[in-house]
Amino acid sequence: MKILIVEDESLAASRLEMLFRNIISNYEIIGIAKSTEEATAIIENKHVDLGFFDIQIEDGLSFDIFEKTEVKFPVIFTTAYNDYAIRAFKLNSIDYLLKPISEDELRNAVSKFENIWNKPESIITSSVLDEMKQLLAGKYKERFTVRIGNKLEILRADEISFFYSYNKGTYARTNIDRDFLLDNPLDLIMPLLDPKQFFRISRKHIVNVKYIKDIYAYSNSRLIVNMKNKSNEDMIVSREKVRVFKDWLENPS
Repeated sequence: MKILIVEDESLAASRLEMLFRNIISNYEIIGIAKSTEEATAIIENKHVDLGFFDIQIEDGLSFDIFEKTEVKFPVIFTTAYNDYAIRAFKLNSIDYLLKPISEDELRNAVSKFENIWNKPESIITSSVLDEMKQLLAGKYKERFTVRIGNKLEILRADEISFFYSYNKGTYARTNIDRDFLLDNPLDLIMPLLDPKQFFRISRKHIVNVKYIKDIYAYSNSRLIVNMKNKSNEDMIVSREKVRVFKDWLENPS
């Protein structure tokens, strides 16, 4: 396995090398790049199987590497910032690792890589990079593209009343009571949404505050949320989320 490390902190790069020695028997670090320019040169002149890219490096964001050259290998992103939106990187990268990286976390990420190696979905696309940049800039997803037969339809996020899980599928219901099947589960959708507008009340529902009609007390110290448009089942705020949900209603952040 030939590995490229993009990291501008020498200590962080050295730690990664040490961890590799502990968990991987057959690997070669073919380069350690501190900038997008150095990384681009290595990618264009050497074969790489797997990349470890720190998100912020000395000359900008490592995302810029994808604009300078074609990256044909999967990437695991590393970062020192525990930002909620960064979890969305799991959507189309193999993984992300929060510094300081532990041996167990690295082992799990490498194992994940080995399971999807050479699969087309492991390669990051330009649309995904744009989404990542928006998230880092504090911008959230404004539109979803859904396929209806052989046609693509655009859903505006502010027209979605709620997202829900049903029978192993994930759906968006609009303010005019249309349902659309989405590609990703709620776990991966929630980080893309503006937290001032959307709240995940349970493992099955994400609601848009704009379309909440009323809220009532429910059994076992829970709440039930009624939306302005119909839902297939009761939308109940789980007991452990009630306090946070009330705070969110009063002080969205």
